[in-house]
Amino acid sequence: MDEKVAALSRGADRDSLFMQARLTLSGETEPVTVRVRNLSAGGMLAETPQRAAEGASVDVELPNVGSVRGRVVWVGEGKFGIAFERPVNPQAVRRQLVQRVEVPPHIAVLDRKPAYRRR
Repeated sequence: MDEKVAALSRGADRDSLFMQARLTLSGETEPVTVRVRNLSAGGMLAETPQRAAEGASVDVELPNVGSVRGRVVWVGEGKFGIAFERPVNPQAVRRQLVQRVEVPPHIAVLDRKPAYRRR
């Protein structure tokens, strides 16, 4: 395992959060849903009943970032730590996607700027 990535994971500021991600362990074809308990640029803590072996390769599908490859660096009861192969932006992961909503015409009129004519 790349010690530089592991050190980045351990030493980085972590965002505590409660969100879900899809994770595929090496050798598995189907992803599992894990709870992300904390996240940093270099790694994350995943909570799941799924068992993982220290050193196993994983692919994590993170919101707003996409697929990130990593390696399991420690295993505990019902959880394990992952060091990412490349840094991610934790704020981007946390950012909610805002969709443009179709505004009804009677409300859209209120948003328009009044047209003034010069005399």
